Amino acid sequence: MTSPVALHGGGLPGAVAAEWTKLWSVRATWWCLAAGTALMLGYGTLSAIAQHYETDPQSANTITLGGAVYLTQFAVIALATLFVTSEYAGGGIRSTLLWTPVRARVALAKAAVLLPVLFVYGVLLSGASMALERALMAGHGLPTSASAAFTTAAGMGGYFALLGLLCTGIGWALRSAAGTLVSVIVLLVPLPLIVASLGLPEAMPYFPGIAGINAMVESGKPNPVTMAVAPYAPWVGLAIDAVWAGAALLAGTAVLRRRDA
Repeated sequence: MTSPVALHGGGLPGAVAAEWTKLWSVRATWWCLAAGTALMLGYGTLSAIAQHYETDPQSANTITLGGAVYLTQFAVIALATLFVTSEYAGGGIRSTLLWTPVRARVALAKAAVLLPVLFVYGVLLSGASMALERALMAGHGLPTSASAAFTTAAGMGGYFALLGLLCTGIGWALRSAAGTLVSVIVLLVPLPLIVASLGLPEAMPYFPGIAGINAMVESGKPNPVTMAVAPYAPWVGLAIDAVWAGAALLAGTAVLRRRDA
């Protein structure tokens, strides 16, 4: 008589462990993180040195925010997009869905891995960037208060994390790296401007990109990109991004369950 064998490591914890291993075992993850770091610190270095000659001075947290919005967020988008779409491109999705047949669990496991990684990345990178900029500015530019630095660091971590979830949700729905990248970038940049030009400027703060920027700015301070004061507190900006990310994940999971059943 054969004795029963206990199986361990399955379920959601096992799926999360598998996705964690996959995230750190591919070169694309390291390249994206390294590229985002280089872009942020490079932008911060040049901008901080320019403060010695600038007639319109900036603070370290504003420079860091600019580096995140203009450069580093695109490395985050690439990392999160490839985390899903590379499996379709290489055929690895067959093994993933075979090992974890519950489709919603696959999407949830990837989200559970990406969320803390990108949050920590955003917080640490923003802190390092502001420290570097303050050292290079050497008393030039505007001072950065502790509350402003905290808001920028926490907001950047939250924005990067939720932006990653938005990309994975769209990635599950489209299964294409190019399609996901184009869709996310259009949603973040041109679409809010188009909506504003059509006579609805009050809708701009509720798009994910603008809300993410507002989450990095103290209440009552103007958004350095739109130059408008947000009509809500920084945490509301993260809540708006969470709604966008949640909607994208629900849509992507629904498509995954229907198309790859």
